[in-house]
Amino acid sequence: MSESGTILVTGAARRLGAAVLHDLLEHGVAGESPVDRIVAVDLREPKPEYRVDGVEIECVDLRTPAVASLIARVRPQTVLHLDVLAAPSQAGGRTVMKERNVIGTMQLLAACQKAPSVRRLVVKSSGAVYGCHPRDPALFAEETQPHQPPRAGYGKDVTEVEGYVRGFSRRRPDVAVTILRFANFLGPDVETAFVDYLGLPVLPTVMGFDPRLQFVHIDDVVRAIRVAAGDTHPGTYNVAGSGSLTISQIARRLGRPTVPIPRFATASLGQLLKRAGVADFTADQLSLLTYGRVLDTERMASRLGLSLRHTTASALIAHREAAGIRPVIPPTAVASAERRLAGLLADHAMTKAMTKTAFAQATSGWKDES
Repeated sequence: MSESGTILVTGAARRLGAAVLHDLLEHGVAGESPVDRIVAVDLREPKPEYRVDGVEIECVDLRTPAVASLIARVRPQTVLHLDVLAAPSQAGGRTVMKERNVIGTMQLLAACQKAPSVRRLVVKSSGAVYGCHPRDPALFAEETQPHQPPRAGYGKDVTEVEGYVRGFSRRRPDVAVTILRFANFLGPDVETAFVDYLGLPVLPTVMGFDPRLQFVHIDDVVRAIRVAAGDTHPGTYNVAGSGSLTISQIARRLGRPTVPIPRFATASLGQLLKRAGVADFTADQLSLLTYGRVLDTERMASRLGLSLRHTTASALIAHREAAGIRPVIPPTAVASAERRLAGLLADHAMTKAMTKTAFAQATSGWKDES
């Protein structure tokens, strides 16, 4: 086998990693010949449903120096670093999540820096690096600086991960480094805190806020990683479905009622849902439900040459169908209620206008008499 065709994929024991492995085996990488060799790396063996025939499996803890021995032995040309966890439940706690995300990335980059075979590095990141703030712009471009950088949780982790990746890029300018900042994933078998939220029979919202959100379908995530792995596209790219939806629009499309929660009570609600095992909501997730976040994807289209198959709206519908989410409130009932409300508002406005006109006519004579 040709060493130049070796791809190493971290985080291969989960849904995204398995999907990327299947995709690489089926399509190869964009712009190049089929992959000669794929090495899947994770902390433990993948579950049976995530096993992929034709892929070498290596159980290695990225937090340890063992990853350096692995890189030296495998000699990959391309490294796809997908092992950046978004929720503490995926790692077994916040402390372990932090170690795997940050220390694991540091060890992997140190190993890649010493490996002359590495020519391309693709890192899965997130729009969470922009944080959430009431003064945020309508669209976050890749060079936009956050008003308030993330101070904890997943957002802080990916911010640190990107910092170490940029340092690696300066030390190894011969390596094409690509960072993909994804919006929230949706699609079949996706397991995230936000997916848990969408599955609730009643959607809690923050009172007085109706934030705009974006999604990206898991199939488009996989294709974006393949495109980045196949051609030389150094740089940072936002990846999200076009358009955006507010929480109220999302609720209507899912047929879910909403319950407004005062902002001061959201942290308690998040802890309650977490203890009940219903949803793994963290502070950054709650901030997202308060202020929202929308990414500018112009660079993705113009430089990466990527056109996603799913918009934000169609990704939500596809997820609804795949997850079997059935409306608690039928869409016909929602539409009927909206029509009745619109009719009542129109009648109220007409009555108010007629009353104002009648009053004006009745009092016009008063001015003449005076």
